[in-house]
Amino acid sequence: MTAIVYHPDYLLHDTGSHPERKERLIAIMQLIEDTGIDLRKIKPEPASIEEIRYVHDPDYITKVREYSKREIPLDPDTVLCKDSYRAALLAAGGMIRAVDLAAEGENAFALVRPPGHHALTCSGMGFCLFNNIAIGARHAQKIGYDRVLIVDWDVHHGNGTQYTFYDDPSVFYFSVHQYPHYPGTGSSDETGTGAGQGYTLNVPLPAGSGDVEYTRAFEEILIPAALRFDPDIVLVSAGFDAHIDDPLAGMAVTTEGFGKMASIVCSIADRCCEGRLAITLEGGYDLYALSHSVVGVLEVMTG
Repeated sequence: MTAIVYHPDYLLHDTGSHPERKERLIAIMQLIEDTGIDLRKIKPEPASIEEIRYVHDPDYITKVREYSKREIPLDPDTVLCKDSYRAALLAAGGMIRAVDLAAEGENAFALVRPPGHHALTCSGMGFCLFNNIAIGARHAQKIGYDRVLIVDWDVHHGNGTQYTFYDDPSVFYFSVHQYPHYPGTGSSDETGTGAGQGYTLNVPLPAGSGDVEYTRAFEEILIPAALRFDPDIVLVSAGFDAHIDDPLAGMAVTTEGFGKMASIVCSIADRCCEGRLAITLEGGYDLYALSHSVVGVLEVMTG
């Protein structure tokens, strides 16, 4: 069985005409309803402050709460309203719930917002407040899954996730992304530091790359690296802004291409960790492309 983790209060993170807007989730949920795909719908609880502190500095958590109350943006790209802090706690809680479902034998897709993979220990950026996938990875370790593989296929490099685990050999971070592009990190020579050397693997691709290039990166680079690492659980930062129709990037991945990536990730989870897989939503800003790509991934997950 496959579950989606969703809370209507994600829509309360009101960003106006910003690209990361509530209509993204509305479009996804409507298409899921229209297609009648067989999914279990789970409503999460907000993450606790202790859980957010797995990744983030206490002073930064307080800043997000206070800026949200006062509706002050964290940076020019990262806007806040009075409900953004609650939505961000729920987004992290959604990924935590997805990890718990994976641990119970049910793969899960956390359909959350705001997204998370750019969020650093002490700052938010790139539409992200708290780093949902990094918090999910630490939660997985808290419940006994020591070796965590994170696969990030968002078109933008997940600098916050990489930073969180850069010196940590217990979390393998793989990212394929448009380069050079925002946020400017993610070159192939960024491979980790100290004990974490070799546990970060970036595959920067030029603008215009599509299904062929992404599939090759997954088949020729991700699969052998993942099998060597042999994770206890697989997590995915699933952004859909590498889609050919997305307005914020310049890649050429199709809806079918995202399904192929999902199929490869599912096969890694099946081979390494009894299918334990939890996915969280990151970017994707063309509503049609986003919703159809998410449903395509869910169809792969449900078999």
